[in-house]
Amino acid sequence: MPSDPQEQPRPRQVDMIDLFAGPGGLDVAARWLGLSVYGFEWDRNACATRSAAGLNDRPHDVRDFGPGKAPSAWILAGGPPCQTFTVAGSGAGRRALDEVLRYVDRMGQGEDVSADLATLKDERTGLVLEPLRWALAAHRRDGPFKVIVLEQVPAVLPIWQKIRTVLEEIGYHVRCGILRTEQFGVPQTRRRAILIASLDGARELPTPTHRPYRKGVERAAGDSDLLPWETMGSALSRGYDFHVISNYGTGGDPKLRGRRGSREPSATITGKVSRNKIVDGAGIESPRFSLAEAGRLQTFPLDYPWSGNDIAQQIGNAIPPVLALHVLSAALGKQVSHEDARKVVDRPWIDTRDSAPLDHFARIGQLFV
Repeated sequence: MPSDPQEQPRPRQVDMIDLFAGPGGLDVAARWLGLSVYGFEWDRNACATRSAAGLNDRPHDVRDFGPGKAPSAWILAGGPPCQTFTVAGSGAGRRALDEVLRYVDRMGQGEDVSADLATLKDERTGLVLEPLRWALAAHRRDGPFKVIVLEQVPAVLPIWQKIRTVLEEIGYHVRCGILRTEQFGVPQTRRRAILIASLDGARELPTPTHRPYRKGVERAAGDSDLLPWETMGSALSRGYDFHVISNYGTGGDPKLRGRRGSREPSATITGKVSRNKIVDGAGIESPRFSLAEAGRLQTFPLDYPWSGNDIAQQIGNAIPPVLALHVLSAALGKQVSHEDARKVVDRPWIDTRDSAPLDHFARIGQLFV
């Protein structure tokens, strides 16, 4: 790709490399923690948002880079494309799961499998192994990442478990599992497969701060040591009760569309969020979610400067920054309270993107520097 004379040169060193960075879910969380980050993202629409948000914005293909060709960093993070693994996607990744697991074994034995990955029916399937390629390459160069954080849809958990075995063989302490976003203060139900790895001692996945959502169960029910789940109404402050009628039909039946009230968390935000109808308490149709509201349900700041095209898809593809905040902090050996998370998510992005984070998060970010 030709050089852009207006692009700032890549920094020589940052705290975190973010692979498949998208519009900035992990980047936002890293900034909240006081970490410098360089994201690799190829989609030009996501890069337009990154530019407006003050993040590095030149399109990059992660397959063209690696340790030695990228800024040096002590944290490697990434959320590879999920389209071939998600239930709503093509399913090519799920069908190729056994083959992908064999590639992980071969990579652990030192083989270069890039040519074989290129033969997969959908090239996006092989991208799930790019973080492992980067991690192994850094280890061979005697400059290993101290911390690794990966996230994907639940169907990818078997791959994270296989990668865990490879990373443990080279000295990492690794944990992986499925986290529910509403249990970390996100006003939305979404499940993510998470892997955290550290060279600096054992780590645990973050401890939930909120109760799990159950349809028909009151917010006050459940473990009294945990907070009630967050609601759409409290996140958006529309000033009236409403119901969201999903564009999707349960079990494939369009007549059985999902329905959530404003006193519940949102269903998973997807690229089709604008198709969901919203009705008030009298059943009268109300304005559909704005892009800013959809982003807020993902826990991006309300003023996050979404740009480019396919913005709804950008929002739906991103990891919720508040979940990323909890996961990154856990990888650093720390637990974030809901109160501290609210301090940053409710603060305008324009106030935080180019300035020092809140003191508490600055201390977390400086632990391993």
